[in-house]
Amino acid sequence: MSARIIECVPNFSEGNNMEVIRRITDSIEKIDGVKLLDVDHGKATNRTVVTFVGDPDDVVEAAFNAVKTASELIDMSQHKGEHPRMGATDVCPLVPVSGVSMEETVEYARSLAERIGKELSIPVYCYENAAFSDKRTNLANCREGEYEGLQKKLSDPVWKPDFGPAHFNPRAGATAVGARDFLVAYNINLNTTSTRRANAVAFDVRERGRVKRDGHPLTGKPVKDKNGETVMIPGKLKEVKAIGWYIEEYGVAQISMNLTNISVTPVHVAFDEVCKSADSRGLRVTGSELVGLIPLSAMLDAGRYFLRKQKRSTGVPDSELIKIAIKSMGLDELLPFKPEEKIIEYRMRSDEAKKLVSMDLEEFMNETACESVAPGGGSVSAYMGALGTALGAMVANISSHKRGWDERWDEFSAWAEKGKTIQNELLKLVDEDTNAFNMIMGAFKMPKNTDEEKKERKKAIEDATKNAIMVPFSVMETALGSYEVIEEMVKEGNPNSVTDAGVGALAVRACIKGAYLNVCVNTEGLEDQQFGEDIKAKAADIVKQSDSREKEIVEKVLGRL
Repeated sequence: MSARIIECVPNFSEGNNMEVIRRITDSIEKIDGVKLLDVDHGKATNRTVVTFVGDPDDVVEAAFNAVKTASELIDMSQHKGEHPRMGATDVCPLVPVSGVSMEETVEYARSLAERIGKELSIPVYCYENAAFSDKRTNLANCREGEYEGLQKKLSDPVWKPDFGPAHFNPRAGATAVGARDFLVAYNINLNTTSTRRANAVAFDVRERGRVKRDGHPLTGKPVKDKNGETVMIPGKLKEVKAIGWYIEEYGVAQISMNLTNISVTPVHVAFDEVCKSADSRGLRVTGSELVGLIPLSAMLDAGRYFLRKQKRSTGVPDSELIKIAIKSMGLDELLPFKPEEKIIEYRMRSDEAKKLVSMDLEEFMNETACESVAPGGGSVSAYMGALGTALGAMVANISSHKRGWDERWDEFSAWAEKGKTIQNELLKLVDEDTNAFNMIMGAFKMPKNTDEEKKERKKAIEDATKNAIMVPFSVMETALGSYEVIEEMVKEGNPNSVTDAGVGALAVRACIKGAYLNVCVNTEGLEDQQFGEDIKAKAADIVKQSDSREKEIVEKVLGRL
């Protein structure tokens, strides 16, 4: 399961006073689990756009802090700026990045809007996916009249705020809170300096398309509909805005695109469609560049897409998928593409304490061997399971490329993907086991001077112990699923690698038995004995299944030698 991450991109009506901006961003960074990614302030617009990401609950808390701070520091009655605006915090959109659905993001946005209205007495309109009515979906409608027309607007029952009072707050104005899809700013490079030719490609692909004309497609008279509106010929890509321009710095023309919903038109689809259009016009795409950040899933999807076009297995490590995506789309043509800086999830983890799974083999071994009690058997068990599953995935990848088996690449790719999913989940559990142990130690260190403190400490110990039972149990459940991959590779995979799959089965069995020992030891002293007995019984059944599966697989391996 991927980490639950949402992005928040609030726009504040202050772009000149750096102290005000600093205090707003400080209020965001006070919340643990939130990563501030960007602060972009404009003097002419007198507006600052801030980008931060994290766990949904943490992001919502940080967003509220920022709105509150802005309402205290920014006086809209004194504000002047080029950009449309109606409040100290003008807009505050939430964007799902990974592990969170749009439906969930809408609920987070509405709860944030409700809290802003209730606790800060600021009128709030919900827009885009969070809107309660079609008329309020469009941000421009919500902001029509801007700050200067807000008092009159609030007196109109049609524009009663979704949350907060329907009266004018002269200092803070009003705020729009929304939920929208992730927007990717993406430029594609052409082997031309002609803006006109670049625009021709842009009009081919963008959703709005180009003006329909009578006679000559360039000089003919625009066609009007019965209402007098200009008729457009739609482009090929939905949820895409594009224009051609010339970049003097690089000496090339580009197609500058905003992909407003990458679940509808992903980056790799936009790239390929521009390639087709450019080729039809005698142009060539030479590369591309991402402006800003991109979710990890978008890069992994692109890597899989280009591997599938080559009829190669997609069940390879994330690093390989990212490398394929970079090279296929020429993302490093103009500037180096650094995944640790351009991918949201990697930016978030860049300043985290080093995890066990990020250590090299020698570091992990030495960390395990040192005198501290963690990492211990639980983490090692999870890692053995990950390695065993990886061997099954390896055989699938080797089999997908075996000479004479070309027509079976997709079959083996699917098995490799399944193995990769399991091994990645087990890798996360390597650190989860050590974290669970640390939670128990933390609970035991809680104060116990008063009856209330003793009660809280006792509950914390019980909760932490249950967590320390469920982590190795999750290891067992997850690892059990890898036998399906391993057994299939023993039966159908490359015969030259059958013993690798067999070693994988041995490692998975050791993983499950080791995790079982951890389940058992952590149930000792648990107050909720029924909970402990139930989990031990389920764990014992998994061990029984595991022993049987491993025995069958090893016998099949020996039978093929």
